[in-house]
Amino acid sequence: DVQLQASGGGWVQPGGALRLSCVASGFPFGNNAIYWLRQAPGEELDWVSVTSINGATRYKDSVKGRFTVTRDNAKNTLWLQMTSLKPEDTAVYYCARNPMGLDRGQGTQVTVSS
Repeated sequence: DVQLQASGGGWVQPGGALRLSCVASGFPFGNNAIYWLRQAPGEELDWVSVTSINGATRYKDSVKGRFTVTRDNAKNTLWLQMTSLKPEDTAVYYCARNPMGLDRGQGTQVTVSS
């Protein structure tokens, strides 16, 4: 079974930081680009970043300079370091192999509020 499990979310005040993890299994992780997606309350699933197999990452404009993705293909793991968090970053975060999130697993809730 393909599994992409996001974790590491929580509550943080505006300006704070969190580090999310995505652990994958059931497919050749090193041969796949991986997306971070998020879904805010009442909103559609939205693309946050895409990381190529060599680690190069493109980011949604609103998170550029604040979010950083790293990946370790040997560990089948991708991390999303989020800094300078804003209330509008509040969402359930997922990782997936495609921007539609068709194979996303259980996400992790990130709440940014004072």
